[in-house]
Amino acid sequence: MEFLQWQFEAKGNFKLNREVRAAGDLPIPAKLVAKSWSSFWQPKLNVAWLPPENIFLRVIEVPRSTFEETVSMMELQLEKLSPMPVTQIVWTIRILPLEAGDLQTVIVVIAGRAAVEGFLGKLEGKKFLADRLEAPALDQLEAISVTENGAWIYPAATGSTHAALVAWWFGGVLRNVSFIFLPPEGDQTADLKNQLAQLTWSGDLEGWLNAKPEWHLVAEGATAAQWEGLLQKAVEEPVKMVPPLSGADLAARTVRRVTQTAQTSPVAALLPAEFSSRYREQFRDRLWLHGLYMAGVVYLIFVAFYFSMVQWRGYQCAQVQQQVANLADSYTNAMQLQAKYGVLQARENLKFAALDCLKLTADYLPTGLTLQRFGFGEGQTLTLYGTTTPEQLDPLDKFYTALLKAKSPDGRNMFTEGEPLSYHQYQNNVDWNFSLQLKQGEKSQ
Repeated sequence: MEFLQWQFEAKGNFKLNREVRAAGDLPIPAKLVAKSWSSFWQPKLNVAWLPPENIFLRVIEVPRSTFEETVSMMELQLEKLSPMPVTQIVWTIRILPLEAGDLQTVIVVIAGRAAVEGFLGKLEGKKFLADRLEAPALDQLEAISVTENGAWIYPAATGSTHAALVAWWFGGVLRNVSFIFLPPEGDQTADLKNQLAQLTWSGDLEGWLNAKPEWHLVAEGATAAQWEGLLQKAVEEPVKMVPPLSGADLAARTVRRVTQTAQTSPVAALLPAEFSSRYREQFRDRLWLHGLYMAGVVYLIFVAFYFSMVQWRGYQCAQVQQQVANLADSYTNAMQLQAKYGVLQARENLKFAALDCLKLTADYLPTGLTLQRFGFGEGQTLTLYGTTTPEQLDPLDKFYTALLKAKSPDGRNMFTEGEPLSYHQYQNNVDWNFSLQLKQGEKSQ
């Protein structure tokens, strides 16, 4: 069994995007029929044609009313119209918008539930989950403009060269719709003649066949050649040829009607409600699974990126540590050299400070004072010891004051007061001593 699939863009005239043929053992590509998150802002509608051999058609006239009221009227007559028990069928209706007045023509479409479920199972095997089941024969029937009384025979509407749909139009109203079948063997002309005769007698009995019908064959190509000869022999009258819609045009007409018509009540639908519910649940579950899958993928990408960055930072840290290790010896040597330089610099400074103190002492030491000992302790304290006579105490005080106010070569105060001047007199001699703290860094005012 071969599946033929058309994809249309639901804009304007429903332009055909692609046509796909799938063998019976191969699924239809998922990207053509599967629904995803994009279906929320770009809705996708999967429409399937129910095989004509599984369909029963009944034509009935009822008072004009709303679609819901018409469905209710059909429900009351369903047991009379259906060839099978009502519990074993699915059904819908099509209201023909042709005639005016108080009556409307309704085509009741009936299909066996078992046949529908079997067909849906085949579609599921092709990964095609149908949102709608339609009867293409009715779209082919409505596509032909009827202007005269007669019978229109549609071999292409059944999808088989051995069966045809027959529509009887009289008085501008569709009176009857039925199927005729050709036997694969035997006298096909005689069998066709008997079936048409039975349909004609039925029209006579019901009263709508009130004139000789004109015969129309809606076919082309090999199918037209086969049926034209048989039909002319069976009715013994000329047959008018009418070109049918192509498969793609018929599909476009079906999807246009499905998306634009108001006849979408779930009360009258060929697709069983439990299948619609299951397909919706599968769609939701698939979205959740896809969402979790994408979240997992994003999480794995994040984790991989995180660990990659950790590895990269670790590598950079190792590089820095290696550089530190390489520079450690040089740094240690540099620190040692800096410490040695500091020590040498301090010694140099102390050496010159001692010389400056000695020079100042020599400059300010008055005549009559004897310096017995000069001390420069810890590089900070100048200590002087000496002797003098009692008559030289006043110059001694001036000497102490002069040293305390002495300036360094760069103009800063040289000393700050340490131990004050002290002396001890015995007989005609005086022992004296004092100490001054070396003052550094303070600019003289």
